[in-house]
Amino acid sequence: MLENYKTIYTGGEGEITEKKSRFIATVRLVEKEEDALAFIEEMKKKYWDARHNCYAYSVGEHREFTRCSDDGEPSGTAGRPMLDVILGEDIYNVAVVVTRYFGGVLLGTGGLVRAYSGAVQAGLMESTVIEKHHGISLALTADYTAIGKLQYIAAENQLPVLDTEYTDKVIMHLLVPNDQVGRVQKVITEATSGRVKMEKEKELYFADVEGENKVFDH
Repeated sequence: MLENYKTIYTGGEGEITEKKSRFIATVRLVEKEEDALAFIEEMKKKYWDARHNCYAYSVGEHREFTRCSDDGEPSGTAGRPMLDVILGEDIYNVAVVVTRYFGGVLLGTGGLVRAYSGAVQAGLMESTVIEKHHGISLALTADYTAIGKLQYIAAENQLPVLDTEYTDKVIMHLLVPNDQVGRVQKVITEATSGRVKMEKEKELYFADVEGENKVFDH
């Protein structure tokens, strides 16, 4: 698993005009290649009357599915520059379609490269890009006398509490960044004299989304 990676939380749409040609970039989160292909078809149907619907996508932990298309533009002037923006921004699991409505003025190869690159940047500006971090859910089982200490440790270390179960014991589920697990376990053991049972539950990802902590399965 990647320790952390940038991806799309919500896709957006950006538009630029270059010598009367309109370039509309639509950005979408895609987690499988099939999603990317379906999205491209959706955009081609939506903008059926456009001269070109060029695309680029990169899907997979190791970018296993990375493709681009010039869709009739001169070779290397659309798809590859679009893909270069995605790779340059280091964004995973993303697809972008740039739709061009021709304005009657030829842009030349350099002009096309700049226009398609600029459109993707405009689309990303209108999208919410997040950085996901690898973490685990750590279950802490303790008696009621330890709950105050555990809440203090969670707050002091800025560890979100995912859930707390109150039965004859207290079970607190903490979100712990992967690179802090050993340190956090040591702090808890020392603070509670080893009276808290700790169990790694599952791996997950978390991200700051507009000031709020969100948890993801992958």
